[in-house]
Amino acid sequence: MTADATTPELLVPHPAPRVPTERTHHGDTFVDHYDWMRQKDSPDVVEYLTRENSYTDAVTAGQEPLREAIFSEIKDRTQETDLSVPARKRGWWYYSRTEEGRQYAIQCRVAATDTGDPTRDWTPPAVVPGQAVPGEQIMLDGNDLAEGKPFFSLGGLAVTEDGTLLAYSEDNAGDERFTLRIKDLASGELLPDEVPDIFYGVAFSPDGSRLYYTVVDDSWRPYQVKAHVLGTPVADDVVVYQEDDVAMWTGFEISADRSRLLISIGCSEYSEYRVLDLARPDAGLTTLISRDERILYDAEPVTIAGAPHYLLTHDRGAKNSMVSLVAADQFARPLADQEWTTVVPHDDAVRVDGLSLTRSHVVLSVRRDTIERVQVLPLAGLGTPEQFLPAEPDFDEELFTSNLANAEFDSPIIRLSYASYLTPPRVYDYVLEDGSLHLRKETEVLGGYDSTRYVAERQWAPAADGTLIPLSVVRRADLVQDGSNPAVIYAYGSYEVSMDPGFSIARLSLLDRGIIFVTAHIRGGGEMGRTWYEQGKKLAKKNTFTDFVDATTFLAASGWVDEHRIAAMGGSAGGLLMGAVANLAPEKYRAIVAQVPFVDALTTILDPDLPLSALEWEEWGNPLTDPEVYRYMKEYTPYENVRPVAYPRIAAVTSFNDTRVLYVEPAKWVAELRRTTTGPEPIVLKTEMDGGHGGASGRYSRWRDVAWDYAFAADAVGATARMTDTPQ
Repeated sequence: MTADATTPELLVPHPAPRVPTERTHHGDTFVDHYDWMRQKDSPDVVEYLTRENSYTDAVTAGQEPLREAIFSEIKDRTQETDLSVPARKRGWWYYSRTEEGRQYAIQCRVAATDTGDPTRDWTPPAVVPGQAVPGEQIMLDGNDLAEGKPFFSLGGLAVTEDGTLLAYSEDNAGDERFTLRIKDLASGELLPDEVPDIFYGVAFSPDGSRLYYTVVDDSWRPYQVKAHVLGTPVADDVVVYQEDDVAMWTGFEISADRSRLLISIGCSEYSEYRVLDLARPDAGLTTLISRDERILYDAEPVTIAGAPHYLLTHDRGAKNSMVSLVAADQFARPLADQEWTTVVPHDDAVRVDGLSLTRSHVVLSVRRDTIERVQVLPLAGLGTPEQFLPAEPDFDEELFTSNLANAEFDSPIIRLSYASYLTPPRVYDYVLEDGSLHLRKETEVLGGYDSTRYVAERQWAPAADGTLIPLSVVRRADLVQDGSNPAVIYAYGSYEVSMDPGFSIARLSLLDRGIIFVTAHIRGGGEMGRTWYEQGKKLAKKNTFTDFVDATTFLAASGWVDEHRIAAMGGSAGGLLMGAVANLAPEKYRAIVAQVPFVDALTTILDPDLPLSALEWEEWGNPLTDPEVYRYMKEYTPYENVRPVAYPRIAAVTSFNDTRVLYVEPAKWVAELRRTTTGPEPIVLKTEMDGGHGGASGRYSRWRDVAWDYAFAADAVGATARMTDTPQ
């Protein structure tokens, strides 16, 4: 951790000015000395963050060779010129490709042919990286769009049913506010229609005459679904639906059969659907189940025996959710009088996450034994005694993830993605009629990757209350269980989000330096079902933090890991986790990397005008109205619980334009940590001045961000050199 000897002044951080600001709630006053950093437009704030970046650069200058080595390893192992497997929609095969040396993907298509043979017609054309694809049409080149811009990200892509128009949205600041444009794919010209400041998600009506999109309010909450009629002024765009409850999130999708616009309004505990018949858009919205019933559900229209029905994935009397079939006319009746037919019953051991639909099958996403899986159920006989049992594609690894990648409504196949800690991403086509799997692609890892050189296994760490916490442990197969190995432990643990098994080229750089990489599936995530999530939210949130500490204790006693060579890593809500465990057990970690960390959660959630604050009440509780929630949150919020102990070396990594976790949270946290710590370890703040919540844009920029984080952790645990027998 040394810097250039010619710049010794940079090795001493400038103390942040302390300007007291009082915040009083429920009779408790908290004095915040760094709230002045919230003034984003202030030259003093920009100067402070710039100075902090210089300090971080100086303190970590010794890691630059390691960062470059890791970046080069990522680059050298990646097939830079590559293509996705084409996916068919109507008369075209759509795919994206990347080219060596270029940051962004290129969106392409080629014409499809119909021979009358479904197998042949739905078999994707063979495409080879680096070779021209006959008949290719470039729809959108992200490299051209990003030229001369500090940031570039696509927010949505949509093509009309007839394939003539492309709608896309782009963000050039990193604040996740997008501008919508429409391109004529025949001429390559942009239409005059341009809609600024929209949110993610764009969809054409089936006839291509209008576009649906969402808009966020001042607190960055998606609250409106609007319709733009092509060729009309944006000022005339109609609000199809507006949600005024500040605690509810609004989104939309077009149903699989293209008959309905489905507007979903909800939080983490209950939801509501408003439905627009796209054949009669002037008829207005109808409500399926009111939010007043406090049911958390998703809905998909389906035609059964010629009559309109809905498939509901819901938690009515089913904590882990189930699937029911309901005739559309039932929703006009009181809930207690409605007739629902069970399609997939509730199971305490299986979480039903949702479903998709084709003309002939229901495709289920379920989670069992922490693993996400796909199941397929024919529509024939659905909801009757003749209903078939769900079929599940068979894979031979213990720890894997299988997701539905694409289910075109009229297709006889569905597209599946598959990955594990050891297997690079694969793409399969699953034939609905006979259940056969066809491997279409496995991502190539250059440099002679050999999966047998590594081991991935499940371990279980006991929490203090006796709960067993699943851990996914990945390591080199030739490591010795002698208690000397370094480790990085990673987790998230919020919003019922699961950290599922997946392959990472970047992670190989840690494994090949002898680091054991551990993902802790702590409470607050969704790996073990709905109860697992509920045991890590609101007034049970501390379980998330103590689970992580208990998992660390288990690792230190496992015989594999040196207790003095453990680094912790997490981002966003996982960054809040990093801040909490730093306060709870600073002695257990050699280093902590907190990525866009939500470390000033109480201050943020107490201000409903800040981005997303009101939406957080269903996750953490509402400290504005509930003094018990306020007290409980104040006991764990990282910024307010910094104490005079020897903290490990800490890196807080953030982005100036992040709208989800404002830069001010880690900036304040680092200032307070540095003022209070009794130890000698450096505590640094790294701010991406042009990035958003995901960091910088462009794949090479992202690789450098990962290399920076990994180098910080690897340097701290003394694992900078590759093992001598690393596969080449």
